[in-house]
Parts: sequence; C-alpha cells; structure tokens
Amino acid sequence: QVQLVESGGGLVQAGGSLRLSCAASRSIFSINAMVWYHQAPGKQRELVASITSTGSTNYADSVKGRFTISRDTAKNTVYLQMSSLKPEDTGVYYCNANRWIVTGADYWGQGTQVTVSS
Repeated sequence: QVQLVESGGGLVQAGGSLRLSCAASRSIFSINAMVWYHQAPGKQRELVASITSTGSTNYADSVKGRFTISRDTAKNTVYLQMSSLKPEDTGVYYCNANRWIVTGADYWGQGTQVTVSS
C-alpha cells in the first residue's frame, strides 16, 4: 500500500498563500503521478494539479498561474504552493497517488481543509 499524509491547510484571507504537503510512504518514482484534488462544499472532487514520475506537471485552468505543484524526491513529498487564493478555493484538498507500480491501484490521503475568507 501507499500511505499519504497531507498537511499545511488552514484559514487564510483572500489574496494570501498556503503551501500544502503530501508525504508518501513509497518512492514517488514508483507512482505514475501524484495528484492534488479539491473538493468544495457540496461539490464533486476536481483535479487541481498533477506531477508525473518524470516530473511533468499539469494544472486545472482555474489555478494556472496561481498554484504550483512540485516535489522533493528525496523526501517522497509533493507540494502544492497556492497563491492569490480566492474564496472559491475553499474546500478539502486531497492528495492522490495515481497507479502505484506494484498494485496498479490508486491511494488517497485523508485530506486537508483550506478556508479562504473574503
């Protein structure tokens, strides 16, 4: 299995910044992609940003230019730097390990709450 532990959420004013962390229990090179999802209150979970095992990144249009996904391969940790936060960024952010090479399964973290006040 792959265990994921997120941290870094909190309460921030609009325009502020937060950095989320996701620490994986396995080498992130053994995972197809590490992905951040956002679930706003009452809405479905949506992809925010992803980074593949080779380092390629992808972003949702709504966060391009504001959020940056990065990784520390020595720590098996992925980060989501969020800037220019908006109230609509409020919600739970989940880290996902997309397709671990050993099982082919996806794994999820417990989520971290981000609240952006206007």
